Amino acid sequence: MERKEKNRNENRKMSKLNKFIRLLFKRKVVVFGAVGVVFFTLLAIGAPIFAPFDPNKVDFAASLADPSLKHLLGADMHGRDVLSRIIYGTRVSLIIGFLAVIIACAIGSVLGMVAGYFGGIIDDIITRLTEAIRAIPPIILAMALTAVFGGGIRNIAIILGISNVAAYIRMMRGQVYSVKESDYIMASKLQGVSNLGIMFKHLLPNSISPIIVLMTQQVGGTILSEAGLSFLGLGISAPTASWGTMVSEGRNYLLDNPVISLAPGICVALLVICLNMFGDGIRDALDPRLRGEL
Repeated sequence: MERKEKNRNENRKMSKLNKFIRLLFKRKVVVFGAVGVVFFTLLAIGAPIFAPFDPNKVDFAASLADPSLKHLLGADMHGRDVLSRIIYGTRVSLIIGFLAVIIACAIGSVLGMVAGYFGGIIDDIITRLTEAIRAIPPIILAMALTAVFGGGIRNIAIILGISNVAAYIRMMRGQVYSVKESDYIMASKLQGVSNLGIMFKHLLPNSISPIIVLMTQQVGGTILSEAGLSFLGLGISAPTASWGTMVSEGRNYLLDNPVISLAPGICVALLVICLNMFGDGIRDALDPRLRGEL
């Protein structure tokens, strides 16, 4: 009997997973976005394999070389292979994008859950903090924090995470308010479950779907912000390969060798578009109306 019940639960889970995957890849644009995300991810993971040259190797004899069989996308002003730097720049962009979103989600979800569950003065303090952060445009706040704490992959990821934390606080707070009066929450309180247990065993699992959607949609924007900071000279500093830095360094050579700036700029646009398409697909797949649950 127990085995039959276990098999029934496993079949139910597989059915939900199959339904989610079917809804996720229902539209061709989502498939295109997923393929693009997988492509750039594999490129970042296999950068040492795919890159034909050391991205930081200087060869002044090849300075501003046009695209050729040796340098498929040419070389920059220092003779560094543009294709190799683009491939390694993929790694930097994805690491910062995902790490910043994870930091923002972790901090924002906990603060939003605490604010929504306890309410009162705790809610007021966290809400005022959120409003103060939202009053400053994220890119301006990131620029200010970068000027104080400096650049680098770790600092930029933390700074961009802090800049985007307000969205997660508001989202989680609203979700917690909508579910904290449910019967199963009241039953847990009557059974003596601690507040911490209720928040992480009941509130978080039942509020996480919109957070996942928000995460997938913010990765692209975070990568774009990192590219903007690097373009302004506040993000990733040389010689580390970064798409924003490459665009900034090549803008003075747009007439002589436009590939130096255009190639990384196109990569930024493609990656952000693919991430947004994939994020929209996840949002639609998690929508209970499309899953037939409403």
